[in-house]
Amino acid sequence: MSTTTTTAAAKGNDKLPELATDKHVAYIQALGKNQDFAYHLTTHLRLNAVYWGLTASCIMGRKDALDREELIEFIMSCWDDEAGGFGSFPQHDAHVHSTLSAIQILVTHDALDRLDVPRVVSFLLSLQNPKTGAWAGDRFGETDTRFLYCAVNALSLVGQLDKVDKELTVNHIKACRNFDGGFGTGPGAESHAGQIFVCTAALAILDRLDEVDYETLGWWLAERQLPIGGLNGRPEKLEDVRGPSQVCYSFWVLSAMSILGKLHWIDDVALMKFILSSQDTEMGGISDRPGDMVDVFHTHFGVAGLSLLGYPGLQDLDPVYCMPAEVIEKKGLRKGWIALPRRKEH
Repeated sequence: MSTTTTTAAAKGNDKLPELATDKHVAYIQALGKNQDFAYHLTTHLRLNAVYWGLTASCIMGRKDALDREELIEFIMSCWDDEAGGFGSFPQHDAHVHSTLSAIQILVTHDALDRLDVPRVVSFLLSLQNPKTGAWAGDRFGETDTRFLYCAVNALSLVGQLDKVDKELTVNHIKACRNFDGGFGTGPGAESHAGQIFVCTAALAILDRLDEVDYETLGWWLAERQLPIGGLNGRPEKLEDVRGPSQVCYSFWVLSAMSILGKLHWIDDVALMKFILSSQDTEMGGISDRPGDMVDVFHTHFGVAGLSLLGYPGLQDLDPVYCMPAEVIEKKGLRKGWIALPRRKEH
């Protein structure tokens, strides 16, 4: 367990900084309005960014901050009719990641009737290697456990998980498991917090968490916490002048720990302070670490981490699907994760 863990009494007496919710919502609303050079350089992530912004807004209790019809219209403009999936931007090739983001947004807004489910299912299933069980991201064939998670998540959300060869998929995840209890991008790759999240969550969706060594993996994850309070993604990560902690690891580590029922092994106060110290309280948004430029990716995962840690005033996040918990519960898909109790308002 992390050496930074404090007693429950000490945690309860710690006053936390305020989350600048209004500023963060305004920051998300402004994204894309200024179509500068940076906007055009990031079209490969646009649909994912819409999902990050919407989900963060939902967790902050501001689902209506982004116009529902405008979001759905943009999503449908990203449809790749040749492939049967979604690209990250209009006329971009379909990819499993952007397809998942599109489905997550449609499910959040109860708009799955806009989706050609049979074609999406066909696209997703076409990406799995029938021999190894690995999943590719697109027609070009690069495989990664992240792509496997995206496909399993998406198929579950559209009610087509029964189409998956579960044993083949689980066997591939097992092949990516390491001696330390963690998982890598593929067989033989080192354990990393991001890959541990996607493999653990995929196993949860497939109801095969029996393949996880709860104690060994729980210890590995808890040891990612550093004296500054933040988390890193793997052991022996080299220090730089700012340290190796990054806000996004708050979600990768916490999500897996909540699925394992081990969140109480983390010093929650120290981690919440680290996340909150990375927010821009004047212009809005959260950065990867204190002092850096904000972005919607870290804003989303920072808010997600705070929700799992029980920060007051936030809505519950389902760590398996990385979506609002009420949406997943409404669909009857909730798995056995445990977040920390929601703290009372300041």
